[in-house]
Amino acid sequence: MKRFFLICAIGTLPLLADKIATIEVEGMTCPLCTVAIKRSLKHTPGVLKAKVRLNTRKATVRFAEDLNETVLLEAINKVGYTGKILSIRPAP
Repeated sequence: MKRFFLICAIGTLPLLADKIATIEVEGMTCPLCTVAIKRSLKHTPGVLKAKVRLNTRKATVRFAEDLNETVLLEAINKVGYTGKILSIRPAP
């Protein structure tokens, strides 16, 4: 009986599509920089996945559709770096 109610409740939830943002990050100089940025992004509510690459100086972030993109930049700024959103696209 509990499963029935759970399935019914899940069926009534609105389906939100995820988005993927590509962010240019300034100020990274070493691998520890990428760790700090990734950790800050992943601890942001609504962020589902984050990758940060030193060689391209970019972060790729998968996040919930209802999350405001400026929150991603704030998470990067919080750890001492500057971010600029290059693109946002729907997740596949």
